[in-house]
Amino acid sequence: MDLINLFAQYGAWSWIVGGLVLLAIELIAPGGIFIWLGGAAVVTGLIALVTPFGLPIQFAIFGLLSIIALALWINLRRRITPETDSPFLNKRAARHVGKEGFLSEPIIGNTGRMELGDTVWRVKGPELPAGHRVRIVGNDGTTLEVVSAEPEQTGTA
Repeated sequence: MDLINLFAQYGAWSWIVGGLVLLAIELIAPGGIFIWLGGAAVVTGLIALVTPFGLPIQFAIFGLLSIIALALWINLRRRITPETDSPFLNKRAARHVGKEGFLSEPIIGNTGRMELGDTVWRVKGPELPAGHRVRIVGNDGTTLEVVSAEPEQTGTA
């Protein structure tokens, strides 16, 4: 059966049933999209029950309501910043910014290694010998950026 003929035959009820189907799809595959499309379809059906609009106008109302609902949802989601007790959960390297440690291998040619806990990290920074105390100041992916944490010694007599 042709979808347009179905809408023409059942009118407003096809919008309401279609909207309920979209809402059910949201329950099965949550993502936040089908709920707004389903809501727009149900509201279009309710409007079509009250006022006898033609099918092109009903599709325009559904499209307009869908765009408005999705735009409001996207705008709201952008404003909400989720609070978490683990802000660095998937950012292991960023967790270590500000920590200090010792180089296990010298930094030669801008790269070296250091141990933090049970992990050996690749580091980049100025050329420094193994065993030198460094402070982590940032990260580039999984590479830690370090600077010397030892006080500079001046050669005054």
